[in-house]
Amino acid sequence: MAQEEHCARVQPFLDRDTETWSYVVYDREGGSAAIVDSVLNFDAASGRTSSRGAEELVSFIQEKDLTLEWILETHAHADHLSAAPFLRQQLGGRIGIGEQICQVQKIFRDVFNLEREFLADGSQFDHLFKDGETFQVGKLTAKVIYSPGHTPADMAWLIGDALFVGDTLFMPDVGSARCDFPGGDASELYRSVRKILSLPDQTRMFMCHDYPPKGRRGYQCETSVGEQRRENIHLRDGVAEEDFVAVRRKRDATLSVPRLIVPSVQVNIRAGQMPPAESNGTIYLKVPLNQL
Repeated sequence: MAQEEHCARVQPFLDRDTETWSYVVYDREGGSAAIVDSVLNFDAASGRTSSRGAEELVSFIQEKDLTLEWILETHAHADHLSAAPFLRQQLGGRIGIGEQICQVQKIFRDVFNLEREFLADGSQFDHLFKDGETFQVGKLTAKVIYSPGHTPADMAWLIGDALFVGDTLFMPDVGSARCDFPGGDASELYRSVRKILSLPDQTRMFMCHDYPPKGRRGYQCETSVGEQRRENIHLRDGVAEEDFVAVRRKRDATLSVPRLIVPSVQVNIRAGQMPPAESNGTIYLKVPLNQL
């Protein structure tokens, strides 16, 4: 029984437009839940948002009669908008992210020349987690693992026996996340991954994104620490830091800017809230020319 109490139930949800996995993770008694990396649908051409994907998470939690305790972000995503405020309005719960979000807020406050009232202190979130901090999701004990490199503020969430790594790692046949965003660092990512891969081999690992390579059928979201150590094309055991950094920098130089980085970052550094409406009552997102 004690061992079962450490086992999390995990329900994945795929947003195909942004190739993002969101998760509902809950204890086996079915009482309490957390959501990791939710998605608010956004049409860049029209500027229209929709909660249709997030509504699937709401329906699942209601059908299972779960209590939502946490709405967790692994980092301030650059490829999709967070649905955290919608989920909190519908289900309650607290929005949490790593305390280093303040670094990212300071960077992009200047990039977007945000309003004077915007504070780069993380106060937009309900809780800022520290590295090594523990908390509960019902009977599941969760631990925070600081994992910078993709951005300065990435966190992995170990909830029971399930590890949610955000953009730090992808499936073994895809490799690792880019490190060329402001504040990113390939050497830091290497060290973060080595820390993550020091967990027991059987630890289940859940991805935030999947980009299926040629020859592989369908999207996948789950692997394990042991599988990553054996098979990750960028960071398997035996790959030296300098070799990884060289590969990562060469790869990053070929990548285009994420399609939704401009709206995503402006919204996600606000815990998913939109910028304040202007004098005509309309909300606007800025496009900084020649900056990103």
